[in-house]
Amino acid sequence: MSVTMAITRPGVDVATGVGVACGSFGELLQGALPETMDLDDFLVTFPIARWTRAWFRFEPDAPLRVFPSHKVKSRRLAETLLARNSSSGGGTLIIDSDLPVGKGLASSSADLVATARAVGLVLGLETSPKAIEGWLRPIEPTDGVMYHGVVVFEHRKVRAASQLGVLPPLTVVAVDEGGQIDTVAFNQRPRRYSPAQREEYACLLEELTRAVRAGDLAALGAVTTRSAILNQRLQPKRHFEAVLAISSAAGALGVICAHSGTMLGILLSDETPGHADRLRKVTEACEVVAGTGAEPVWIFHSFMLNGAETQREI
Repeated sequence: MSVTMAITRPGVDVATGVGVACGSFGELLQGALPETMDLDDFLVTFPIARWTRAWFRFEPDAPLRVFPSHKVKSRRLAETLLARNSSSGGGTLIIDSDLPVGKGLASSSADLVATARAVGLVLGLETSPKAIEGWLRPIEPTDGVMYHGVVVFEHRKVRAASQLGVLPPLTVVAVDEGGQIDTVAFNQRPRRYSPAQREEYACLLEELTRAVRAGDLAALGAVTTRSAILNQRLQPKRHFEAVLAISSAAGALGVICAHSGTMLGILLSDETPGHADRLRKVTEACEVVAGTGAEPVWIFHSFMLNGAETQREI
């Protein structure tokens, strides 16, 4: 989602762009596929209704100013876009985000996508999802939040493999285990998968693809739960057993995790009878698990545009 506006001031034309990108609650599935397949390391996004918004105002013959100043990756991207446009100017880039940093919610990716949309639109550059992949690829491994809907994404190569579709409204009740994880450092860690593990991930991806396209939420929850279990050997969550027990007792769809983050959640369907009461009980149980003085329990909601919008992107 993005918009541009032209503002005219006496003696100078100032172009202002606004870019928006959503986050992703971890991944529905993340792993590696058999070496005989086109994909290797991959993830499947789960877009959530939390956002990064970027505002950019181009100013000829001015330096680039970025607020907050610690958004160095967004600065690097903005500088790249300005250089590609052969522009001698700079301007002001302001980034505001609802996404906590270092938790596995694609906060860094959302910053970059929103920046690309805001700056690119002002400069008249291509800002399609494929084009944004190209802008982001030299910077860092990235989640697929430049696409709407659920996508299979090669995060290290920064490219979409396929689009699975959209989901009904879903809610995640999440326990944050604290701290922060650097995505770049995490993706530089060597991870070894046996042939049997790769085959299992291939089966899980096939089942997830079918589940999303058929709207089979029970199968979806089974895949997210299994992916979270498999991730325990890579980035273990200390509250996993307790959260899994809450999910089972509540009749939830399953658990879902931020594979490279600190969040572990329980997946609920908003359309299940008694959803409000179940949500309250699950939240209260998760608050007990989190404990006094720990990181808070979070509530996230899925974000999906309609199928017609998503099908135009790949």
